[in-house]
Amino acid sequence: MSNSTRDSLNESLCESLQAIRSQLPVSVRLIAVTKTVPADIVRIAYAAGIRDFGENRIQEAATKQAELHDLPGITWHLIGHLQTNKAKKALELFQWIHSVDNLKLAQRLNQLAGELNFNPNICLQVKILPDPNKSGWSIPQLFDDLPVLNHCKNLQFQGLMTIPPFGLTQSQILDVFNRTHELAAEIKSQGWSNIQMQQLSMGMSGDYQLAIEAGATMVRLGTILFGERLKSVTSNH
Repeated sequence: MSNSTRDSLNESLCESLQAIRSQLPVSVRLIAVTKTVPADIVRIAYAAGIRDFGENRIQEAATKQAELHDLPGITWHLIGHLQTNKAKKALELFQWIHSVDNLKLAQRLNQLAGELNFNPNICLQVKILPDPNKSGWSIPQLFDDLPVLNHCKNLQFQGLMTIPPFGLTQSQILDVFNRTHELAAEIKSQGWSNIQMQQLSMGMSGDYQLAIEAGATMVRLGTILFGERLKSVTSNH
């Protein structure tokens, strides 16, 4: 990347970040989604003040983290679907896993976390509406599994994550987020010893303002930070 291109990206990203941060309550954590974003662009985001980065794929994250090992203070979040056979690698790479979407995966992560002496932060991925394109617990399934999840003592259950189905109206999206907030409150009211409901990971570039309105504590933003600018300088985005 030429110096002029880097300078342009740096300026543009700083402007985007400043504009978004001005809209975010102090209680909301900005996670920059860097799927397909090259490591040198992640460095620019880091220089602009971002410390939370979200990745979808294990191998891409491993490669990128190796290239960025000299940057201190980064928190890595796995936000993509996690296969059980990649659970160990996920624990080694990420401090947060937002996409724990079934009991089998949670139990496997708990077993491995115990063996590795890790205590990862976990969000339980829920489907408020039926959606064949997304993984996650239905509400009845989640309530059925809570007693078993509560015994997964090596995992720090911090809250819920959700992604609305495609094609919803703004009011329908807001309803999904509100219902996720209500679900978290109901779970919290049950007083589980090992399941906290302090975090709501919901909202992406197209709907994060609705998510914040509904009580999101973490928003996952990619396109609004990196999107159009990268198309002209990379071939994989």
